[in-house]
Amino acid sequence: MISRNEIKILKKIEHIKKKNKKIVLCHGVFDLVHLGHIEHFKSAKKFGDYLIVSVTQDKYIKKGPGRPLFNEQQRIEFLKNIKIIDEVILSKSESSIDIINLVKPNFYVKGPDYKDYFKDKTKKIILEEKAVKKNGGKIKFTNDFTYSSSNILNTNNFIFNDEQTDFIKQLKRKFNYNQISKILNKFKNLKVLVIGELIIDKYCFGDVIGKSGKEPHLVLQENFIEHYLGGSAAIARHLSSFVKEVRIISPFGNENFFAKLINKNFDKNIKKFFFKPYSNFSTITKTRFVDKFSNYKLFGSYVLPDKTNLRLENNVLKIIKKNKSKTHMTLVCDYGHNFISKQIAGEIVKRNNYTFLNSQINASNRGFHNINKYESINSIILNESELRQELRDNNSDIKFLAKKMRKNKKIQNLIITRGASGAILVNKMNKVFSCPGFAKKSIDKVGAGDAMLSLASLGLKLKLEPELVLFFSSIAAAISVESIGNKEHVTYDKLDRVLEYMLK
Repeated sequence: MISRNEIKILKKIEHIKKKNKKIVLCHGVFDLVHLGHIEHFKSAKKFGDYLIVSVTQDKYIKKGPGRPLFNEQQRIEFLKNIKIIDEVILSKSESSIDIINLVKPNFYVKGPDYKDYFKDKTKKIILEEKAVKKNGGKIKFTNDFTYSSSNILNTNNFIFNDEQTDFIKQLKRKFNYNQISKILNKFKNLKVLVIGELIIDKYCFGDVIGKSGKEPHLVLQENFIEHYLGGSAAIARHLSSFVKEVRIISPFGNENFFAKLINKNFDKNIKKFFFKPYSNFSTITKTRFVDKFSNYKLFGSYVLPDKTNLRLENNVLKIIKKNKSKTHMTLVCDYGHNFISKQIAGEIVKRNNYTFLNSQINASNRGFHNINKYESINSIILNESELRQELRDNNSDIKFLAKKMRKNKKIQNLIITRGASGAILVNKMNKVFSCPGFAKKSIDKVGAGDAMLSLASLGLKLKLEPELVLFFSSIAAAISVESIGNKEHVTYDKLDRVLEYMLK
């Protein structure tokens, strides 16, 4: 739908074209406007008479944590005060195609770094050129010297704090972006087995209309409901664009709506091995009632399996044995809902083909859940509170506790997540590596551990350096928390793009 401001701009454009004057369009993020941008606008204006600059909407900017530094309204307001620019407009899509179709510029002008189409990983420039030609225009490229806004922001502590900046500097002494990108490409040869409970996250969004008149509770007027794939399904989705194949083993109630949701959201390289534990089994569903304006969770309601009916060891053991031999590694997500018994856990770690565990404490298993059923597992990821509960120690230094846990459980690698404080990794030599947290905009923490496990496990499988594993898996977690629930998943393209901008 065209806004009033866009209608106003279109009338101006129509008036200008009637006078046989030429319209020029530039498009970008323009998060930190610098001399390079000014020179670009000057060169662009030479192609025509009326310069329009379109600005990418905040939600489509995927340059990493803390980006954009300035929101869309601030960026628009700044550009409006540059005299050479005649009009500024907000682009409400991932590329400038909608704006090109709206404005129909005589010339669409890009910088010299876009001349080589192969360097544009998004391939948007090819589609944009087609849209320009379709509307009777031409694409032009300037020859001005280019500066990198990301490099300026990264090297001058506009985005990162001192701890984050120091970590990135140390990492860049060992690796540049191209080297890390090639390493990530090596994941594409792996086949991964994911074992754990599939969870449907149901989010009921609405308006809090006040306290009940008769009872002391808040009342939510429901507006809309969204369903996301959580648990083992979320991990399978995170992995799917990085590896050759994902096999997932999970109990599933085979409800029609959930089956369609899974088919819609699973990539073709995810192979499902679902089973129904008993006739009236219902898929685990976790409902959150959410204030739609703040995304604040008001209340939760869970549909959990009947503990007395989970008699499925023999069936599951057969499925696990069959699939382990066809994969390079196993990821176990044990959410403590009685799916993985001690016998099943024993089969998972038997003839270990690199087994990684995410064992979580939640509202339904607090005080009962532990990892003792897993013997000599390759790697485990826990958060700090889970580690402290396992060791019944709320006061000791976290690094001391992590070393103790790794040694006691004979774990090769132990990762402890600490929220905003980042993460630590203890390797088989009992050496501790630390990485700061990188999340700048945390909308929902649900699924952050799953995202981190997914990427960290791939790095550990290939025996990459611990600092590098912590870095890209922490970035994956930071990407994950920027969307509600498990609505969005981490993909190869998203992570690669963020790393490219962060390492400039």
